Amino acid sequence: MSDEARVAADLVVAPEPIAYLQRTRAYYQALGYGAPYQWAHADAVPFQPLTKPLSACRVALVTTAAPYRPELGDQGPGAPYNAKAKFYAVYSGDAAGDPDLRVSHVAIDRRHTTAEDIGSYFPLARLREAAGAGRIGDVAPRFHGLPTNRSIRTTVEVDGPELVARCVADAVDAVVLVPNCPVCHQTTALAAQLLERHGIATVVMGCAKDIVEQVGAPRFVFSDFPLGNAAGRPNDRASQVETLELALGLLEQATRPRTTLVSPLCWSTSAAWKLDYCNIERLSADEIANLRAEFDTAKAQAKALRDPPNGQA
Repeated sequence: MSDEARVAADLVVAPEPIAYLQRTRAYYQALGYGAPYQWAHADAVPFQPLTKPLSACRVALVTTAAPYRPELGDQGPGAPYNAKAKFYAVYSGDAAGDPDLRVSHVAIDRRHTTAEDIGSYFPLARLREAAGAGRIGDVAPRFHGLPTNRSIRTTVEVDGPELVARCVADAVDAVVLVPNCPVCHQTTALAAQLLERHGIATVVMGCAKDIVEQVGAPRFVFSDFPLGNAAGRPNDRASQVETLELALGLLEQATRPRTTLVSPLCWSTSAAWKLDYCNIERLSADEIANLRAEFDTAKAQAKALRDPPNGQA
């Protein structure tokens, strides 16, 4: 698309959320990957009300961010997509500490955000503040990392049950799940369903409304922000506090599954940022070819991590 066409398009952006299902389908088909991905969908979504006041509940945090490992290449603010930094098993960390988690391994919106502030995608500090203020009973001793897996079966049969087992072991009453990329939103919605079936109330904080509502989440707080900012605007503590409060309030107030609460916060005065993410109409033939080559390389790197030769980890 020419610069003139981009400018003209920027002037007529609709205020609706990005249609990630449609965007990603067209994007990957244009890259030559054949049949579109089949997203999960639940006809019946479980729902577990809180069994005690939130001020007496133990709340756990679940993230799709990855622990920083310097030997795996650039994972810092503004880093390009880095498949080497992916992880493929549920992990847990000390919720009393300050872990260094990054999102270079997932498809956040790299044009309009840089992942410079961990508080915009991993609200552990805000959750501890809520516990200190008596808003929740306490923070679970561990937070948990959930792999971003395109395999619905693996999420439902392997990763999800492992997450449930860890939350049960920690005597958790409620869980806040924070996804980052499109598939992350599917993964956390599926995990939320499993947790609710085991008597644990959940709320997903996310930025991909159509994906979460397609899959089906018991409770969902939608922030109309670029992917990678589901916990609030970067370097904006007030935004992060308000976004978490929306999630905590929804844990208390929702009365049925598939309850979506739309955050009143705005990313910017212009909605032009919504035009860019995975928008094949804004890419030239050369750009599409380059993206295909980059994606093939990333897939090979991810496969090597997921299926190491000779069973080596």
